[in-house]
Amino acid sequence: MKFTVLGSGTSHGVPMIACDCRVCRSTNPRDRRDRSCLLVTTDEGRNLVVDTPPEFRLMAIKNRVNRVDAVLYTHSHADHIFGLDDIRIYNWRQREAIPLIGEECTLDVIARAYEYCFVESQIGGGKPQLDLIPIEAGLAINLHGVDVLPLRVLHGRLPILGYKFGPNVAFVTDVSYIPEETWQHLCNLDYLLLDATRIQPHETHFHLEKSLEVIAALKPKRAFLVHLAHDYLYAEDNDKLPPGVELAYDGLEFDA
Repeated sequence: MKFTVLGSGTSHGVPMIACDCRVCRSTNPRDRRDRSCLLVTTDEGRNLVVDTPPEFRLMAIKNRVNRVDAVLYTHSHADHIFGLDDIRIYNWRQREAIPLIGEECTLDVIARAYEYCFVESQIGGGKPQLDLIPIEAGLAINLHGVDVLPLRVLHGRLPILGYKFGPNVAFVTDVSYIPEETWQHLCNLDYLLLDATRIQPHETHFHLEKSLEVIAALKPKRAFLVHLAHDYLYAEDNDKLPPGVELAYDGLEFDA
């Protein structure tokens, strides 16, 4: 499988609106962070997407995402769902509805926010054709030959999902606490993508020190910090990280 970080940023994105800090003014492409999104491409060329942020159209064009076979949702916050309408081009090209996979509470929010997709209306310019497929934390599913395990984590007080793909890769964004039942599924991975929103503490996300503490305990072979705000200047802060830990960036790819 190939993994591509389509968006490595936090809910504001980087550069942030009306900010003149040195990260937001940086010309380094690795300091430009669209909102959180992961692409998983199977060996047969099927594409699984985790979350559809507002920049999804631009991500898909930039990274030549020519098909989408399923969308997995971590939770229903705006920065994770409000690019969904751009899925409709894949309906037209693939001639099929696209599964949206997530917890029932997340799918309920999507169904309300995108009510027009689920009621009869004039055809116009088209609208997404979507199949809502509820899942539960801890119950694995198989998507196009990939074993996917939804993982319970907490985002502040909000229960949300991380995802484990196959035996050795996990994506855990928007997390402030990892329950014991999830911990065992994250140990000794080949790759861990883990939230580290800010350098300083945050009420509903891991910050840098906490993320590094968790990574040291879980012992992945390689870890990427995701959901990054404008605290991080790539050219300086990436070099300060422990061996095997790196800042993710938009367009980062690896095979597993």
